Order: sequence, then C-alpha cells, then structure tokens
Amino acid sequence: MTVVQFPADRRTAEVKRCAEALQRLHGEEANGFWRSEMAAFAAALERQGMVAEEISCQARRFMHAVQMELQLTFAMP
Repeated sequence: MTVVQFPADRRTAEVKRCAEALQRLHGEEANGFWRSEMAAFAAALERQGMVAEEISCQARRFMHAVQMELQLTFAMP
C-alpha cells in the first residue's frame, strides 16, 4: 500500500485550475488538455514510486473532483 500525502481529490488548487481550463476549452482542445494533464499526473505519481493500481485510483479520484467542481460551477446562477 502506498501512503499518499496529498490525495488527488484534495488538491483543491489543481482541481479548480483544471475545471476552469475545461470551462474555456471545447472539443479536441479540451480532450488534449485533459489527456496531457492526466499523463503528467500519472508520471509524477510514478516517479514518486506509486504502483499502477494506486495511480489509477488517484486518477479516478482527481477526475471525479474536477467533474464535481464543474457541476458546482454550472449549478450556480
């Protein structure tokens, strides 16, 4: 088991940064941004010695947090 000092879904500044970028981007530009972010995210965790299963779990948590941030933005009047 890998101990994560800062779980991905609690990195609020990163979550908000990605959500804000995705609000501005559309189509292939949004897809490219997200793929690039997730590749960098996974590479950073791998460099820290995290196993693939935990990287996948952290990526899902981060993606969920970004989706929730987007939903909150669109829910506000």
